[in-house]
Amino acid sequence: MNNKTLKPGWRRVKFGDVVRLSKARSQDPLADGIERYVGLEHLEPGDLRIRSWGNVADGVTFTSVFQPGQVLFGKRRAYQRKVAVADFSGVCSGDIYVLETTDAQVLLPELLPFICQTDAFFDHAVGTSAGSLSPRTNWTSLADFEFALPSMEAQKLILSVLTSYSALDDNYASANRCALDLLGSHANAIFSNRKYDLVSFEKVLTRQPQSGLYKAQEFLGRGTKIVNMGELFGFDTIESSIDMKRMELTQEEVSKYQLTPDDLLFGRRSIVLEGAGKCSMIGDLQEPVIFESSILRVTVNPEVVLPQFIFEWLRSPKGTQQITRIRSFTTVAGIAGSDLKRIVVPVMPIKEQLAISDELSSIRASVGALSQRQTANRALKKTILEEVLGGWDVH
Repeated sequence: MNNKTLKPGWRRVKFGDVVRLSKARSQDPLADGIERYVGLEHLEPGDLRIRSWGNVADGVTFTSVFQPGQVLFGKRRAYQRKVAVADFSGVCSGDIYVLETTDAQVLLPELLPFICQTDAFFDHAVGTSAGSLSPRTNWTSLADFEFALPSMEAQKLILSVLTSYSALDDNYASANRCALDLLGSHANAIFSNRKYDLVSFEKVLTRQPQSGLYKAQEFLGRGTKIVNMGELFGFDTIESSIDMKRMELTQEEVSKYQLTPDDLLFGRRSIVLEGAGKCSMIGDLQEPVIFESSILRVTVNPEVVLPQFIFEWLRSPKGTQQITRIRSFTTVAGIAGSDLKRIVVPVMPIKEQLAISDELSSIRASVGALSQRQTANRALKKTILEEVLGGWDVH
């Protein structure tokens, strides 16, 4: 690739030649007048805005100082693609690098976060990470990353395009948060104004919590579709139309782990806190589909509760509290089947369950449409990002 001809005015540089790692520290952030701190959990993949943070007054051991305009890059588990631009000052986790351009006349500071969002940069960061459960990249490795630096004129043009897409992403994100808040409020009102009995989850199950199947890598690539955490985290309803990995199984394994319409799936363990206890329903399956070992499956009795009703309950504020109570967090987040079956769920006439499910799922579909537009905008931005920052002369 390095043998290709760059566009006129462009040149190949090492990341460390045009970007520096900030080493500003504060041993007592509160005394230094710093009010906010940022941990990895506050950075969202694909979102350059920092939308949540913690209060230093509540207690924090972080000492790395960042200022508005600097770029925060999550060096731990770089595959999570966490990059953000600070719009306030604070301290951040030691697992976050604070980056800034060395010379604004060489590399525009506003273009730096976009460079950090390219596939090439993330591939380099992931490829140079060390460690098993919590792989981390280091500054020396990041500094060696090579990329095509645009001419200053090109940087300004590229920045104007990418900034427009980022602004649109912000609008979608704001609209999505408002829609989710409205959905949560409506669900809370529904479950607060109805009469129902709360019973232990295990009383409405025909199958107790069951962990999925684990098999060696040699069995992957052929056979039966398998639901992994990626599908569980990405889809509320698991359907055949979803692109999934396949695994070679025995008939006995298929029989033991094959999903049914009355199943609900839960994230048993996850590197992302929100993934622990995340629930998905089962939709139209045209062929046998099983589930992997990081996932729990329960089967409800449809004569007592509808799976889509329990799903909506668990996504409501009241139901979310139930899952939050049973989450644990060590190296990874997780829930135990023994705890899951003891959460409480509502029971009411099937007709009422169906009406509530239909009402909430209709609102959820509208929220989903917003999310799809945001996803499409990010995909287009990503395509443009890779194209315009490639720098290769196609003539």
